[in-house]
Amino acid sequence: MKFDKRTVLKSEIPTAAMPDIIFMLLVFFMVTTVLREFEGLPIALPSATKIEKLESKRNTTHIWVNKVGLVSIDDKRVPIQAVKNVMYVKISENPKLTTSLKVDKETTMRIITDLHSELRAASALKVNYSAKTRAG
Repeated sequence: MKFDKRTVLKSEIPTAAMPDIIFMLLVFFMVTTVLREFEGLPIALPSATKIEKLESKRNTTHIWVNKVGLVSIDDKRVPIQAVKNVMYVKISENPKLTTSLKVDKETTMRIITDLHSELRAASALKVNYSAKTRAG
């Protein structure tokens, strides 16, 4: 005499709570993610009476120079002698690149001239100077 098995094991994973878990993870990552912009070096920008905004931030790289001559390109500190190499690579990747200079108002002209020489050697000829608006 044969006995039939009436007990059938189900091998399913319950998925009823899956959307709730996914939604909670999504909310968690949205709340905890911080989008930050480039910080650069601490500088005091010079003031200007008329300022134009850059048309595209996508084709812009930022160079910060403080009053003692420290240089930062897109949040990475580089010696002024290495600006040519870094900018050459960036210009090679994106020929439409505009260089935005954020230079401290107390920086000496010698440092700015050295920076211009490095940019010219890298063929980074589209240069923009950043300033803050003068009140009045």
